[in-house]
Amino acid sequence: MRPAARRSAAEAVLQLGQDDDATGPASFVSRQVSAPARAAAPRPPPRRPIPHWSQEGQILSTTLLAPLLPQGTGTAEEFDDPAGVFLFPEEHAWIAKAMDRRRREFATVRHCARRALAELGHPAVPLVPGRRRAPTWPEGVVGSMTHCDGYRAAAVACRTDVCSLGIDAEPHEPVPDGIVNMVALPGERRLLAELARHDSTVCWDRVLFSAKESVYKTWFPLVGEWLGFADAEIRIDPRGPLFRARLLREGRDRDGRRLHDFHGRWQVRRGLVLTAVAYQP
Repeated sequence: MRPAARRSAAEAVLQLGQDDDATGPASFVSRQVSAPARAAAPRPPPRRPIPHWSQEGQILSTTLLAPLLPQGTGTAEEFDDPAGVFLFPEEHAWIAKAMDRRRREFATVRHCARRALAELGHPAVPLVPGRRRAPTWPEGVVGSMTHCDGYRAAAVACRTDVCSLGIDAEPHEPVPDGIVNMVALPGERRLLAELARHDSTVCWDRVLFSAKESVYKTWFPLVGEWLGFADAEIRIDPRGPLFRARLLREGRDRDGRRLHDFHGRWQVRRGLVLTAVAYQP
């Protein structure tokens, strides 16, 4: 790839990978290249999401992400940046020098995270980024955050129920030129062609990218090591909202169990691609 083309593709990955759970390779590229912010695309008016029911018949969440995650997961979402969102002093200090748009994203997604934690009975606490900017969660909690133009969300679960989880949201539009060759393995590129023949209305390349981001966010808290785009092969089921990630590098969870694959769910709603992985050995 020529230098100019490589830079253009890297800048596009920046736009795809600006996320608070920045543990995947897209976020690594975003720290190497600067690019202008993209204007938010218009979204359809809100519709009432599908309720997420517990086994006891109680509604846990009514977010877009809730149907993709196990029962007992707390989720919260926003479609804009509410004014006056509270930040703890530690959080404010961490983000104080960022641009206004980035500060608003940072604050809103933490507002979502604290609402999701409240669903599990946890009080509001600071959620300061830790290693590789991954959020630091309260003891006994696993979680994930995501944001893209027009959407911010967080999901949390008790560690006794879910060992790790990852969520990602992306605009439902094709990824920029050059990105597929950067992120997709040869078998995945063949899969994208097959999926397009099956249903040309879905931006399958964006589903693939989002699925990989959710996989990376699930992997990192378990292993504490880098996972590249080429380290997981995604298979998307076009007949239902499922995908499988075959892990191509060795890793073990906190209890020493070898990680072979992750299973996730995806959907396209309200102009968004949403993916989620919950690791429950």
